[in-house]
Amino acid sequence: MKIIVTIRFKKFKKKSNPKLQLEIDKQINIIIKNPEIGILKKGDFKNYRIHNFKFNQQLYLISYLIYDDILSLYLIGTHENFYKILKKFIYH
Repeated sequence: MKIIVTIRFKKFKKKSNPKLQLEIDKQINIIIKNPEIGILKKGDFKNYRIHNFKFNQQLYLISYLIYDDILSLYLIGTHENFYKILKKFIYH
């Protein structure tokens, strides 16, 4: 499976502490093994999947698309303003 990662996703991961970076890698591997694990969204986020996980009692979300054999990782962040940022990201 080919993986495409947005700059925003890379920046978030790079700025995160090392333990969170490892957890992000672990969650990406979970998505790769089972791409349909994330919840398929509707409306503005049609075709996007959202996978969530907890780290240090904080909820994080990963948005991604699957097309053929390509996994595109778009956005990662905490729940606060996540969908607002994702909407801006999609439509710009």
